[in-house]
Amino acid sequence: SRLPVRESVVTPRSHCPGCGHTIRWYDNIPLLSFVLLRAHCRDCRQPIPWRYPAIELFMAVWFARVALHLKYFLDGAHFIDFGQPASIPAGVVAALTTAVLGLFLLPLLVIDWQHHLLPDALTLTGIATGLFLVCTRAIFLGPTDEQLLLHRRVNLNSAGAGRSQGNVFLTGPEHLIFGRLLAIAAAAFLLLAIRWIYQALRHREGMGLGDVKLLAMITSFLGLAPAILALFAGVLAASLFAIVLLIRGRAGAETRLPFGSFLAAGGLLSALFSTPILHWYKSLL
Repeated sequence: SRLPVRESVVTPRSHCPGCGHTIRWYDNIPLLSFVLLRAHCRDCRQPIPWRYPAIELFMAVWFARVALHLKYFLDGAHFIDFGQPASIPAGVVAALTTAVLGLFLLPLLVIDWQHHLLPDALTLTGIATGLFLVCTRAIFLGPTDEQLLLHRRVNLNSAGAGRSQGNVFLTGPEHLIFGRLLAIAAAAFLLLAIRWIYQALRHREGMGLGDVKLLAMITSFLGLAPAILALFAGVLAASLFAIVLLIRGRAGAETRLPFGSFLAAGGLLSALFSTPILHWYKSLL
Protein backbone atom coordinates (compact mmCIF):
# COMPACT_ATOMS: atom_id res chain seq x y z
CA SER A 1 0.00 0.00 0.00
CA ARG A 2 2.83 2.43 0.79
CA LEU A 3 5.61 1.64 -1.69
CA PRO A 4 3.62 2.59 -4.83
CA VAL A 5 2.92 6.07 -3.39
CA ARG A 6 6.51 6.45 -2.10
CA GLU A 7 5.59 6.39 1.58
CA SER A 8 7.81 4.99 4.33
CA VAL A 9 6.99 1.45 5.42
CA VAL A 10 8.33 2.27 8.91
CA THR A 11 6.56 5.47 9.93
CA PRO A 12 3.86 6.48 10.62
CA ARG A 13 2.18 3.52 12.30
CA SER A 14 -0.62 1.63 10.53
CA HIS A 15 -3.59 3.92 9.99
CA CYS A 16 -6.97 3.86 8.30
CA PRO A 17 -6.69 5.12 4.70
CA GLY A 18 -10.13 6.72 5.08
CA CYS A 19 -10.04 8.74 8.28
CA GLY A 20 -6.32 8.58 9.05
CA HIS A 21 -6.75 7.33 12.64
CA THR A 22 -3.91 5.18 13.97
CA ILE A 23 -4.99 1.54 14.15
CA ARG A 24 -4.93 0.17 17.69
CA TRP A 25 -2.72 -2.86 18.26
CA TYR A 26 -5.70 -5.08 19.04
CA ASP A 27 -7.33 -4.01 15.77
CA ASN A 28 -4.24 -5.01 13.81
CA ILE A 29 -4.15 -8.74 14.49
CA PRO A 30 -4.06 -10.61 11.15
CA LEU A 31 -7.44 -12.09 10.13
CA LEU A 32 -8.88 -12.04 13.67
CA SER A 33 -9.27 -8.26 13.85
CA PHE A 34 -10.93 -8.22 10.42
CA VAL A 35 -13.57 -10.64 11.70
CA LEU A 36 -14.09 -8.90 15.06
CA LEU A 37 -14.42 -5.49 13.39
CA ARG A 38 -16.86 -6.96 10.85
CA ALA A 39 -14.68 -5.61 8.03
CA HIS A 40 -15.10 -1.95 9.03
CA CYS A 41 -12.84 0.68 10.60
CA ARG A 42 -13.61 1.16 14.30
CA ASP A 43 -13.49 4.97 13.99
CA CYS A 44 -15.06 5.90 10.65
CA ARG A 45 -16.84 2.62 9.80
CA GLN A 46 -15.35 2.66 6.30
CA PRO A 47 -15.11 -0.88 4.85
CA ILE A 48 -11.71 -2.57 5.13
CA PRO A 49 -10.58 -3.75 1.68
CA TRP A 50 -10.70 -7.52 1.22
CA ARG A 51 -7.11 -7.61 -0.02
CA TYR A 52 -5.83 -7.24 3.56
CA PRO A 53 -7.32 -10.45 5.00
CA ALA A 54 -6.76 -12.21 1.66
CA ILE A 55 -3.03 -11.48 1.76
CA GLU A 56 -2.82 -12.41 5.45
CA LEU A 57 -4.55 -15.72 4.79
CA PHE A 58 -2.35 -16.47 1.79
CA MET A 59 0.82 -15.87 3.79
CA ALA A 60 -0.42 -18.16 6.57
CA VAL A 61 -1.08 -20.92 4.02
CA TRP A 62 2.28 -20.25 2.34
CA PHE A 63 4.27 -20.65 5.56
CA ALA A 64 2.26 -23.73 6.53
CA ARG A 65 3.04 -25.33 3.15
CA VAL A 66 6.75 -24.55 3.49
CA ALA A 67 6.74 -25.98 7.04
CA LEU A 68 5.10 -29.17 5.73
CA HIS A 69 7.79 -29.48 3.06
CA LEU A 70 10.48 -29.03 5.71
CA LYS A 71 8.85 -31.73 7.86
CA TYR A 72 9.05 -34.21 4.96
CA PHE A 73 12.72 -33.32 4.54
CA LEU A 74 13.54 -33.78 8.24
CA ASP A 75 11.63 -37.07 8.35
CA GLY A 76 14.27 -38.69 6.19
CA ALA A 77 14.02 -37.42 2.62
CA HIS A 78 17.28 -35.47 2.79
CA PHE A 79 17.12 -34.27 -0.79
CA ILE A 80 16.58 -30.81 -2.22
CA ASP A 81 16.83 -29.23 -5.64
CA PHE A 82 16.24 -32.04 -8.12
CA GLY A 83 17.21 -34.91 -5.86
CA GLN A 84 20.63 -33.71 -4.76
CA PRO A 85 21.55 -34.92 -1.25
CA ALA A 86 21.93 -32.23 1.36
CA SER A 87 22.74 -31.87 5.04
CA ILE A 88 19.92 -30.94 7.41
CA PRO A 89 21.13 -27.32 7.89
CA ALA A 90 21.28 -26.82 4.12
CA GLY A 91 17.74 -28.19 3.83
CA VAL A 92 16.52 -25.83 6.53
CA VAL A 93 18.08 -22.86 4.70
CA ALA A 94 16.44 -24.04 1.47
CA ALA A 95 13.04 -24.08 3.20
CA LEU A 96 13.73 -20.63 4.64
CA THR A 97 14.59 -19.44 1.14
CA THR A 98 11.20 -20.57 -0.16
CA ALA A 99 9.42 -18.88 2.74
CA VAL A 100 11.23 -15.56 2.21
CA LEU A 101 10.59 -15.68 -1.54
CA GLY A 102 6.85 -15.58 -0.81
CA LEU A 103 7.36 -12.42 1.24
CA PHE A 104 8.71 -10.71 -1.89
CA LEU A 105 6.52 -12.23 -4.60
CA LEU A 106 3.11 -11.66 -3.04
CA PRO A 107 3.52 -7.87 -2.58
CA LEU A 108 4.96 -7.61 -6.10
CA LEU A 109 2.00 -9.56 -7.48
CA VAL A 110 -0.54 -7.25 -5.82
CA ILE A 111 1.33 -3.98 -6.51
CA ASP A 112 1.80 -4.71 -10.20
CA TRP A 113 -1.85 -5.75 -10.56
CA GLN A 114 -3.05 -2.48 -9.01
CA HIS A 115 -0.41 0.00 -10.18
CA HIS A 116 1.53 -1.61 -13.06
CA LEU A 117 4.64 -1.09 -10.97
CA LEU A 118 7.40 -3.37 -9.68
CA PRO A 119 9.33 -1.32 -7.07
CA ASP A 120 13.12 -1.63 -7.01
CA ALA A 121 12.85 -1.67 -3.21
CA LEU A 122 11.44 -5.18 -3.58
CA THR A 123 13.06 -6.57 -6.75
CA LEU A 124 16.64 -5.41 -6.15
CA THR A 125 16.45 -6.12 -2.43
CA GLY A 126 15.06 -9.54 -3.35
CA ILE A 127 18.01 -10.30 -5.62
CA ALA A 128 20.45 -9.40 -2.83
CA THR A 129 18.47 -11.44 -0.29
CA GLY A 130 18.34 -14.47 -2.59
CA LEU A 131 22.11 -14.36 -3.12
CA PHE A 132 22.70 -13.99 0.62
CA LEU A 133 20.59 -17.09 1.31
CA VAL A 134 22.44 -19.01 -1.42
CA CYS A 135 25.77 -18.13 0.21
CA THR A 136 24.36 -19.13 3.59
CA ARG A 137 23.23 -22.46 2.20
CA ALA A 138 26.65 -23.00 0.62
CA ILE A 139 28.24 -22.81 4.07
CA PHE A 140 26.25 -25.84 5.23
CA LEU A 141 26.85 -28.10 2.25
CA GLY A 142 28.24 -31.43 3.42
CA PRO A 143 31.31 -33.21 1.97
CA THR A 144 29.04 -35.44 -0.13
CA ASP A 145 27.77 -32.36 -1.95
CA GLU A 146 31.06 -31.63 -3.71
CA GLN A 147 30.72 -32.01 -7.46
CA LEU A 148 33.24 -32.59 -10.22
CA LEU A 149 32.28 -30.12 -12.92
CA LEU A 150 34.96 -30.34 -15.57
CA HIS A 151 36.52 -33.69 -16.49
CA ARG A 152 39.26 -32.60 -18.82
CA ARG A 153 43.01 -32.19 -18.82
CA VAL A 154 44.49 -28.72 -18.53
CA ASN A 155 48.04 -27.81 -19.56
CA LEU A 156 49.73 -25.00 -17.64
CA ASN A 157 52.44 -23.71 -19.94
CA SER A 158 53.12 -20.29 -18.50
CA ALA A 159 56.68 -19.48 -17.38
CA GLY A 160 57.53 -21.28 -14.15
CA ALA A 161 54.21 -23.12 -14.00
CA GLY A 162 55.49 -26.42 -15.37
CA ARG A 163 53.01 -28.87 -16.80
CA SER A 164 49.96 -30.16 -14.94
CA GLN A 165 47.71 -33.06 -15.93
CA GLY A 166 45.24 -32.58 -13.08
CA ASN A 167 41.47 -32.26 -13.33
CA VAL A 168 39.76 -28.89 -12.96
CA PHE A 169 36.85 -29.02 -10.53
CA LEU A 170 34.69 -26.78 -8.39
CA THR A 171 33.40 -27.86 -5.00
CA GLY A 172 29.70 -27.76 -4.13
CA PRO A 173 29.76 -24.25 -2.56
CA GLU A 174 31.62 -22.77 -5.53
CA HIS A 175 29.31 -24.53 -7.96
CA LEU A 176 26.24 -23.27 -6.12
CA ILE A 177 27.31 -19.62 -5.81
CA PHE A 178 28.96 -19.11 -9.22
CA GLY A 179 26.24 -21.13 -10.93
CA ARG A 180 23.56 -18.95 -9.37
CA LEU A 181 25.30 -15.74 -10.42
CA LEU A 182 25.53 -17.04 -13.99
CA ALA A 183 21.88 -18.09 -13.88
CA ILE A 184 20.78 -14.60 -12.78
CA ALA A 185 22.69 -13.03 -15.66
CA ALA A 186 21.26 -15.55 -18.16
CA ALA A 187 17.66 -15.00 -16.99
CA ALA A 188 18.00 -11.22 -17.10
CA PHE A 189 19.58 -11.34 -20.57
CA LEU A 190 16.76 -13.56 -21.84
CA LEU A 191 14.06 -11.02 -21.00
CA LEU A 192 16.26 -8.12 -22.09
CA ALA A 193 16.69 -9.78 -25.50
CA ILE A 194 12.92 -10.26 -25.79
CA ARG A 195 12.42 -6.62 -24.81
CA TRP A 196 14.93 -5.37 -27.40
CA ILE A 197 13.49 -7.53 -30.18
CA TYR A 198 9.94 -6.34 -29.43
CA GLN A 199 11.05 -2.70 -29.46
CA ALA A 200 12.87 -3.22 -32.75
CA LEU A 201 9.81 -4.81 -34.39
CA ARG A 202 6.99 -2.72 -32.88
CA HIS A 203 8.87 0.52 -32.15
CA ARG A 204 7.38 0.76 -28.68
CA GLU A 205 8.06 -0.68 -25.25
CA GLY A 206 6.32 -3.96 -24.60
CA MET A 207 8.02 -5.09 -21.40
CA GLY A 208 9.38 -3.00 -18.56
CA LEU A 209 12.72 -3.41 -16.85
CA GLY A 210 10.81 -4.29 -13.70
CA ASP A 211 9.89 -7.64 -15.26
CA VAL A 212 13.58 -8.27 -16.02
CA LYS A 213 14.52 -7.58 -12.40
CA LEU A 214 11.65 -9.74 -11.16
CA LEU A 215 12.81 -12.77 -13.17
CA ALA A 216 16.38 -12.17 -11.97
CA MET A 217 15.04 -12.11 -8.40
CA ILE A 218 13.19 -15.40 -8.84
CA THR A 219 16.38 -16.90 -10.29
CA SER A 220 18.45 -15.70 -7.33
CA PHE A 221 16.18 -17.68 -5.00
CA LEU A 222 15.41 -20.77 -7.09
CA GLY A 223 17.97 -21.17 -9.88
CA LEU A 224 17.64 -21.05 -13.66
CA ALA A 225 15.44 -24.07 -14.45
CA PRO A 226 12.72 -23.21 -11.89
CA ALA A 227 12.85 -19.57 -13.03
CA ILE A 228 12.28 -20.60 -16.66
CA LEU A 229 9.33 -22.70 -15.45
CA ALA A 230 7.99 -19.61 -13.64
CA LEU A 231 8.40 -17.59 -16.86
CA PHE A 232 6.57 -20.24 -18.88
CA ALA A 233 3.72 -20.38 -16.36
CA GLY A 234 3.50 -16.59 -16.28
CA VAL A 235 3.40 -16.24 -20.06
CA LEU A 236 0.77 -18.98 -20.34
CA ALA A 237 -1.44 -17.43 -17.65
CA ALA A 238 -1.08 -13.93 -19.11
CA SER A 239 -1.95 -15.21 -22.59
CA LEU A 240 -5.08 -16.98 -21.35
CA PHE A 241 -6.13 -13.87 -19.42
CA ALA A 242 -5.60 -11.69 -22.51
CA ILE A 243 -7.68 -14.07 -24.66
CA VAL A 244 -10.54 -13.87 -22.15
CA LEU A 245 -10.37 -10.06 -22.16
CA LEU A 246 -10.35 -9.97 -25.98
CA ILE A 247 -13.35 -12.30 -26.22
CA ARG A 248 -15.28 -10.15 -23.74
CA GLY A 249 -14.32 -6.97 -25.61
CA ARG A 250 -12.50 -5.50 -22.62
CA ALA A 251 -9.04 -5.29 -24.22
CA GLY A 252 -7.37 -4.41 -27.49
CA ALA A 253 -3.96 -4.59 -29.12
CA GLU A 254 -2.72 -1.63 -27.05
CA THR A 255 -3.96 -2.87 -23.67
CA ARG A 256 -1.26 -3.17 -21.02
CA LEU A 257 -1.29 -6.29 -18.89
CA PRO A 258 0.35 -6.55 -15.46
CA PHE A 259 2.76 -9.26 -16.63
CA GLY A 260 4.72 -8.96 -13.41
CA SER A 261 1.71 -10.26 -11.49
CA PHE A 262 1.55 -13.37 -13.67
CA LEU A 263 5.32 -13.84 -13.45
CA ALA A 264 5.17 -13.55 -9.65
CA ALA A 265 2.37 -16.12 -9.55
CA GLY A 266 4.52 -18.39 -11.72
CA GLY A 267 7.37 -17.92 -9.25
CA LEU A 268 5.13 -18.99 -6.35
CA LEU A 269 4.07 -22.07 -8.32
CA SER A 270 7.65 -22.92 -9.23
CA ALA A 271 8.88 -22.47 -5.66
CA LEU A 272 6.58 -25.26 -4.45
CA PHE A 273 6.25 -27.59 -7.43
CA SER A 274 9.25 -27.09 -9.75
CA THR A 275 10.97 -30.32 -8.68
CA PRO A 276 8.12 -32.75 -9.61
CA ILE A 277 7.15 -30.74 -12.70
CA LEU A 278 10.70 -30.65 -14.09
CA HIS A 279 11.26 -34.32 -13.25
CA TRP A 280 8.08 -35.14 -15.18
CA TYR A 281 9.21 -32.99 -18.12
CA LYS A 282 12.64 -34.67 -18.23
CA SER A 283 10.96 -38.10 -18.27
CA LEU A 284 9.28 -37.14 -21.56
CA LEU A 285 12.58 -36.41 -23.31
